[in-house]
Amino acid sequence: MATETVAKPRTSVRVGVQKFGTFLSGMIMPNIGAFIAWGLITALFIEKGWIPVAELGGFGTNAEGDPNVGIVGPMVTYLLPILIAYTGGRMVYDVRGGVVGAIATMGVIAGTDAPMFIGAMIMGPLGAWTMKKIDALWDGKIRPGFEMLVNNFSAGIWGALLALGGFYGLSWVVQRFTDGAGAVVGFLVNNGLLPLTSIFIEPAKVLFLNNAINHGVLTPLGIQQSLEQGKSILFLLEANPGPGLGILLAYMFFGRGAAKASAPGAAIIHFLGGIHEIYFPYVLMKPIIILAAIGGGMTGIATLAITNSGLVAPAAPGSIIAVLAQTSRDSYVGVILAVVLATAVSFLIAAVILRTSKNKGEDDLSAATSRMESMKGKKSSVSSALTGNNAGAQGGAVLTRPVQNIVFACDAGMGSSAMGASVLRNKIKAAGFPDVKVTNSAIANLNDSYDVVVTHQDLTERAQPRTASAVHYSVDNFMNSPKYDDIVELVRSSNTEGAASDAGTTAESTAGAQSAAAATAAAPAAHGAHVAEPAAAVGGQATERKGVLLRESVVLNGSATDRDAAIDEAGKLLLDRGAVDVSYVHAMHEREESVSTYMGSFLAIPHGTNDAKEHINHSAVSIIRYPEGIDWGGKQVKFVVGVAGLNNEHLHILSSIAKIFTNKAQVAQLEEATTVDEVLELFGKVNA
Repeated sequence: MATETVAKPRTSVRVGVQKFGTFLSGMIMPNIGAFIAWGLITALFIEKGWIPVAELGGFGTNAEGDPNVGIVGPMVTYLLPILIAYTGGRMVYDVRGGVVGAIATMGVIAGTDAPMFIGAMIMGPLGAWTMKKIDALWDGKIRPGFEMLVNNFSAGIWGALLALGGFYGLSWVVQRFTDGAGAVVGFLVNNGLLPLTSIFIEPAKVLFLNNAINHGVLTPLGIQQSLEQGKSILFLLEANPGPGLGILLAYMFFGRGAAKASAPGAAIIHFLGGIHEIYFPYVLMKPIIILAAIGGGMTGIATLAITNSGLVAPAAPGSIIAVLAQTSRDSYVGVILAVVLATAVSFLIAAVILRTSKNKGEDDLSAATSRMESMKGKKSSVSSALTGNNAGAQGGAVLTRPVQNIVFACDAGMGSSAMGASVLRNKIKAAGFPDVKVTNSAIANLNDSYDVVVTHQDLTERAQPRTASAVHYSVDNFMNSPKYDDIVELVRSSNTEGAASDAGTTAESTAGAQSAAAATAAAPAAHGAHVAEPAAAVGGQATERKGVLLRESVVLNGSATDRDAAIDEAGKLLLDRGAVDVSYVHAMHEREESVSTYMGSFLAIPHGTNDAKEHINHSAVSIIRYPEGIDWGGKQVKFVVGVAGLNNEHLHILSSIAKIFTNKAQVAQLEEATTVDEVLELFGKVNA
């Protein structure tokens, strides 16, 4: 039987770059409202604004002859950098880190006349990180009653020292760096080379570095340029919606299938909603289309440079509405022309590529099954027989509870995640489950409190460690991914079952959405089209064909005393049955090191990595009980279920496990069982 090749994990280098970029943009994105407020006040009240007001805009003198301070200058000099520093510090070390980071940044602010956005992005996280390390030195060593004294004075003293260091040292360094970066930008503008930045910006956007580029690099430089000149071209290097709109228009006229059908809706969301991520899949379907984005970006930048146009503040999100709202009073013609021409050039290049290519944009972003599902716009009947990211849910944990909390996570939590959450929310409401909460979040802000996590397939690797107990879905099309239907079915099955149970637990489950999600999470290497026999068949027909759960694979009193030994014990039972070879047991340990398989309710389900499926001979499950419990990464575990899944033969058993361990009465029966037959009978009753 042919075995499907498991894709290797995406390069950790790119994931590392994304993490760093996300961290930079994560300091800016939560404060975008403050940037917009400053931008509106600037556009309205400065001397060259729409409604010049000296007292607000900070120009001219008052009745006593003193210069007007206004609120434009103090906001950009103090408020915005301190907000950035506090946000960055809090990301590293919660509120304590935010406070110390803000104190440290005040020294950088006072050490120079220029707005210290870059200084804040350095001092905020640095202050928090160093405070965290200092606290670790005397953690657990403070005498009772002196904790508040030590904590407050240590933060105050260290914050003061960092502020002095920023005033006398870092402010000078950052000022030189800012001057150098400004000189580079000036050189590019003066020599007509600024459009060449699109060669780097447009591909980086598609790799989900758009927020890092725009808000982590261009925004700080743009604000300083805006203060000096009243506007900045840098705000539109990445945020111009024209290149993406041109690509979507080309797919509308010259694409095929779902790409053509979904392009109009995507164009509206992109252009008016400002969610640029929505056109990325159309580029990834046919990577050469990136040339259209580059050409459009270069055209837009060149137009802005020629017309000397720009924005007064960042446009976030990159909607045409936000762009026009932040356009400088003298730049409307240039900005609108830049958007229109960027759209036209991008459209023409993309149209030529699509027209002259035998493939009109039907190539998918990943493997054959996901490609087929994306182009059809609905779930393929073949997907249940395939493995990995293309088969629905992946990673995470066995779902043992009704779905009540779903999060759609993206790079910054304001783009694709907001749109994806809206689509999901509407689908779930239409299915009759309005109480299921669907939210969106930045990956950096995720925590392990969600039932289901949905991400773009390029970002799933980063989301999984933060949400180990959730079921993960990877999508590659934000408009009409077939995975959305899978999630709706999962919500329907889990909540219907939960409502029918007197104990508020999941009851009868099928091998459909919940079973597939549980099995894919617990044994991501599973593939094939074989359907499991009910657990009631264990020992009968199932035994003759190497059933999934057999008597000899159940141990009532395990001998292991720690997690690693328990994994070895569960793996040995699989080895003894000939279900796996020793390399699979090694892979079980490898999996545990990356993501814990603790599921709650005293249950752990160790299993191998995706790459280990070649070491599975046939599906098998082992169950070991530890009456006294063992430590599993800080959690108490009394039941260890080893899983080796080759085909779907183990789905019913995993579904049974999920149902049993959400029922306190049944967990108590397992704890009190004195014979293996009682354990097998319990699973048989559940599956009957």
